[in-house]
Amino acid sequence: MKSKEELEAGQPKYESVTKYMVGAGNLITFSPDQTIQEVIDIIINKGISGAPVLDKDRKLVGIISEKDCLRIIVDQAYHNLPASDRKVSDYMTAKVKTLSSNSDVVEAANEFLNSPVRRLPILENGVLIGQVSRRDILKAAKNINQTTW
Repeated sequence: MKSKEELEAGQPKYESVTKYMVGAGNLITFSPDQTIQEVIDIIINKGISGAPVLDKDRKLVGIISEKDCLRIIVDQAYHNLPASDRKVSDYMTAKVKTLSSNSDVVEAANEFLNSPVRRLPILENGVLIGQVSRRDILKAAKNINQTTW
């Protein structure tokens, strides 16, 4: 039986997702306590489709997206809930798919192909270090060597 190292030796090595990520310091992030209206304004004005939600200790607690924010229209129309007092925590997706810093671009591509998410936070020891989007990983396609089967 071959060892893990022997098996991996014959496998092509793919680039790390960290090569394509936007670092945490360059990401727009939100807090669970921000108003949903403030988040909608930032999403529109910055031209982003969503962002990580971090607690006071900068730990990832969710993701807020355009789709999540659209729920406010339904809440107002059908449930008569005023937008002014609604918070990010009321709308964010709390169960977030993530990648580790040692994930490669193939793992990221597989995740994007098999789920509706458009962005994946990258964690290192549980701490947010960055995020990749579908488009970020698509850039890696130019660098993947073709193989002959």
